[in-house]
Amino acid sequence: MELKIENLCKSYRKKQALKNINITLTEGTYGLLGENGAGKSTLMRILTTCDFQSSGKILFNGEEIVKLGEKYRDVIGYMPQEYNVYPSFTAYDFLDYMGALKGIPKEKLEKKIQKILEFVNLAHVKNKKVNTFSGGMKRRIGIAQAILNDPKILILDEPTAGLDPKERIRFSNIISAMSKDKIDVLVEKVRGKVWEVLVNQNEFKNLSLERQVIRRKQEGDKIRVRFVGDIYEGIENKSLEPSLEDYYMSVCI
Repeated sequence: MELKIENLCKSYRKKQALKNINITLTEGTYGLLGENGAGKSTLMRILTTCDFQSSGKILFNGEEIVKLGEKYRDVIGYMPQEYNVYPSFTAYDFLDYMGALKGIPKEKLEKKIQKILEFVNLAHVKNKKVNTFSGGMKRRIGIAQAILNDPKILILDEPTAGLDPKERIRFSNIISAMSKDKIDVLVEKVRGKVWEVLVNQNEFKNLSLERQVIRRKQEGDKIRVRFVGDIYEGIENKSLEPSLEDYYMSVCI
């Protein structure tokens, strides 16, 4: 599977949002990093055909996505940065509605919704209205609607924006679970930089100021800490296998 972006440009009147973007994406997990206004959301909207480029082209397995039309949109899952839900919709109603829009047969949709709600840990609130959900729960229902059609390409815009650290960990774990058995290029960026140490309170205080702490656990009068960064001198550091949680926490907090 290949998604190829060639010389992509996008202009709004006199403002150029994207200029000569060239990227080839294969199976795996990718992140777009950049300051506000850099054009990340614009690029994602074009990749999902919610918007169109001024010039250049996007090829999915060698065919232009604008010519593929519905065949391309069938393999896309998209969670925008902001989306609205009808106030009267429960979590189940919302997914049922989105499933109908995606053309999922009714006889398959009920089982699929239940399975996905369990996957994003929202099965226990399936009959509650989405407008009563916390920010983290709304993000998870956003993931749920994006993966209803089992997409080959899943695009998430600012997936952890506004979430507290606990929800960010939960969210990155969901992304990690969806990335199973795929090439994970983001993990390689923190390989050799994920460590575990056992420290006292004073050592932990200094460590947390100088490194990105991913997780901590109290063990008697000591604290077991997982962190990302350079080795911490003066104490024993155990190297760990990196995960998507390590990467996302290191760049999103």
